[in-house]
Amino acid sequence: MPLFEYKAVSPSGETVRGTMEAGSETAVIAKLQESGNIPLSINEAGKGGFSLSALHLKRRGMNIREVGQFTQQLATLLGAGLPLDRSLQVLLELAENDRIKRTLAAIRDQVRGGGSLSDALDAQHGSFSRLYINMVRAGEVGGSLDKTLERLADYLERSKDLKDNVVSAMIYPIMLMLLAGGSLVLLLVYVIPQFTPIFEELGGDLPLVTKMVLAVGGVLQNFWWGLIGLVMLAVFMFRRMLADPEKRLRWDTRVLGTRWVGDLVSKMEIARLARTLGTLLSNGVPLLSGLSIATNVMNNTLLRDGVEATTQKVKTGGGLARNLAENGHFPRLALQMVSVGEETGQLDAMLLKVADTYDKEVRNTIDRLLGIFTPVITILMAAMIGTIVMSVLMAIMSINELVG
Repeated sequence: MPLFEYKAVSPSGETVRGTMEAGSETAVIAKLQESGNIPLSINEAGKGGFSLSALHLKRRGMNIREVGQFTQQLATLLGAGLPLDRSLQVLLELAENDRIKRTLAAIRDQVRGGGSLSDALDAQHGSFSRLYINMVRAGEVGGSLDKTLERLADYLERSKDLKDNVVSAMIYPIMLMLLAGGSLVLLLVYVIPQFTPIFEELGGDLPLVTKMVLAVGGVLQNFWWGLIGLVMLAVFMFRRMLADPEKRLRWDTRVLGTRWVGDLVSKMEIARLARTLGTLLSNGVPLLSGLSIATNVMNNTLLRDGVEATTQKVKTGGGLARNLAENGHFPRLALQMVSVGEETGQLDAMLLKVADTYDKEVRNTIDRLLGIFTPVITILMAAMIGTIVMSVLMAIMSINELVG
């Protein structure tokens, strides 16, 4: 039998790693769950597998938009009193394409065969994330599957909105950079070389600026393939650097220390952590297990390590807010809101408010950065194009003086 490497969360909230021989990933998941553990990631030794990344869904199943729609519609049907198998049949009939129909049909058939919805989702070979499945399972145990699905749908929608807002905000500056960069390349590769034979024929010493512009144009025209190769090599080396844990930690630390960018990254990570943990707690997942699971949705290793250290401290006593404050990387507003949630016994609701607050902060920060970034890029590109044009004019004027 193949050997699988696994990572899971124990009932006490500790992260457990190990290896297990089993016939399939599903068998490993079943054994882990029988022992009370929550699976986070499973990989066949030497091969890839599935891993927890927010509510990520592989393309062979349903994408984020489709699963959000599925979750919201299923929550609505169950809330209206329809049985689970009938609700799944309705959604199957409304499916947009064959790929979704195959997934929903498999889920419906297993539910009709006596299985639970969480087990049916689990049987889709990694199409649904561990976080999604564990939250559905918690809703089934608590007898509030429709409410759990509503929270999941809200989680997916808000996470998608945040991502879409970031992407939408970046479209204009990216298009501006592409157009300006394309104009520069066109000038340097096609327009400027047209003047080179004229300058050579008339003779004379060209201004330094003109020589530099002609040299850059010559490099782009004759060695463009080498520049592309250098860019690809730089990307490869950067990705390789981030694959090293120590180098990745140094890079993430440097990013957080960068003015404006570090603030934006910190707010995005806090919003992601707070929304995930708040949603888990709302569904009855214990705090320690929720922290261990929510840690896996964070991308910045410095903040993730801080939350993992906090999880260990919470086990020995003390509140979440106080232990997060000792880390020194979390803003005071978030810590105060978490502290209030602990004092009032509404930590889950307060965490969701923290997420809403920092989602808005992320949007405001992006708007401010774009308000600065866009005119700066416009001025820089205008200056570069102006320099190229002036270099040609200066060369023509110097040659005219020599001829005259």
